Amino acid sequence: MFKHLNKDIPSSVVVFFVALPLCLGIALASGAPLFSGLIAGIVGGIVVGSLSGSSVGVSGPAAGLAVIVLGAIASLGKYEYFLVAVVIGGVFQILLGFLKAGVIGYYFPTSVIKGMLAGIGIIIFLKQFSVAFGLPDDYRFFDYNLEVLFDNIILGWDQLSLGTLTITILSIAIMVLWSNILEKKHNIFKIIPGPLVAVVVGVLYKLFIDDSSLLGISDSNLVSVPVPDNFSDFIGQFTFPDFSIITSSQVWVVGITIAIVASLETLLSVEATDKLDPRKRVTPTNRELLAQGTGNMVSGFIGGLPVTQVIVRSSANIQSGGRTKMSAILHALWLLLAVVFIPNLLNLIPLAVLAGVLLIVGYKLAKPSLFIKSYKLGKAQFVPFMITVVGIVFGDLLIGIGLGLASGLLTVLYNSFRNSHFLHIKRTEGEDKNDIIHMTLAEEVTFFNKGAILKTLNEISENTNLVIDIRKSKYLDYDVLEILDDFSIKSKNRNINITIISELGEFENPETYDKFFNINSKND
Repeated sequence: MFKHLNKDIPSSVVVFFVALPLCLGIALASGAPLFSGLIAGIVGGIVVGSLSGSSVGVSGPAAGLAVIVLGAIASLGKYEYFLVAVVIGGVFQILLGFLKAGVIGYYFPTSVIKGMLAGIGIIIFLKQFSVAFGLPDDYRFFDYNLEVLFDNIILGWDQLSLGTLTITILSIAIMVLWSNILEKKHNIFKIIPGPLVAVVVGVLYKLFIDDSSLLGISDSNLVSVPVPDNFSDFIGQFTFPDFSIITSSQVWVVGITIAIVASLETLLSVEATDKLDPRKRVTPTNRELLAQGTGNMVSGFIGGLPVTQVIVRSSANIQSGGRTKMSAILHALWLLLAVVFIPNLLNLIPLAVLAGVLLIVGYKLAKPSLFIKSYKLGKAQFVPFMITVVGIVFGDLLIGIGLGLASGLLTVLYNSFRNSHFLHIKRTEGEDKNDIIHMTLAEEVTFFNKGAILKTLNEISENTNLVIDIRKSKYLDYDVLEILDDFSIKSKNRNINITIISELGEFENPETYDKFFNINSKND
């Protein structure tokens, strides 16, 4: 953990600057105290980061849970009751870890995982436009209603902050120049992260450019961290769960919901993060559930939001060169130190700088080349990928993943239908002057293949020799055997002669055909 501090420290600083606005923004979107998002970020880095087996994964409050948290706080009545649900969710996650439920993550198709990354990248990219242009938080730069979209564009032009836009462009330019040119020129530029330089430039800009000037930045476009007057005020920001609601079934339903959704989001992020890791290290998923469960218990006990492993922070960590879990732990330490000692300085950082960081992160997650590569892999990969992307962008994370999995399953069923058997028709006449049709069954033939096989058998013309080759088949479902058995009876009326080729030998005519299936069922 201490061998790569030259990489982990700069990376942790980048992740810190990415995590800070996300922690505050997710808390705001969840209808929770802003400080609760910072608590979740600190717990996610120090507690989960220490216990996790992931080298580059970073945990914290997740945007995917914001809607659930918002509804849960409203339904339970107060935030202290909700914290009980967070603790319960943590307990259930620990239980899932002991039950080895982490294997669930391995059953998500690669196309869905890549679609999830691209969808999140697009959302991150789009969501930052209002911040990048200095527009109000409730301003919708993108709207699916074209009339509303054009009205918003006109309204946005009137409310545009030139100072904020200038800082956004300047920040992106600094980071692109830093990573694409300067880092290749000298090692000093690899030690000092580009986003940190962009933040320093943003703070200096705020200090030296008058707020009232055309290029000024208003206070509403700055980071807003709570500023305690003394240590007791700082401790007073922590909230503790009210366990008087523990007997309510509603809080248990919310807790179990948090456990399930947080676990799924974590496992998907783990799978995605492992794919992004240039060293292709594999995260132990059961240990990850134990770590996340412990983190949620701690976060719930001290007033924090639920935590998951988060792909935005994890990808920022990887892209910044993070090597070990020290990067995740250190980023949380910076969060803690900053909130305690320099909240006033943090409040001088323009949100536009952080928007610039997130715009680059979003672009890297949803590069056009990713879509082109997925398209070239064929429909089986591209269709679930695109459905996942569209579902996440126009719906939410769970809808997108659900639709992606459904489309992936349908693709598998369709391919199974198509590849259940292979036909080779010989128009050369046999000794009895009949055509010979060879049908080779696949390695595994299940009830999904019934329709395709039945359709093919019904289309075989009269006065034909049918050869069914099952030597490659390891498994024949009983439903399929039943279809073949029924067809052996129908074939008599249509003058179709059947030969079965198997590892047991060749079996001809219906009498030995029935005998073969008796032998086959005994040897199953």
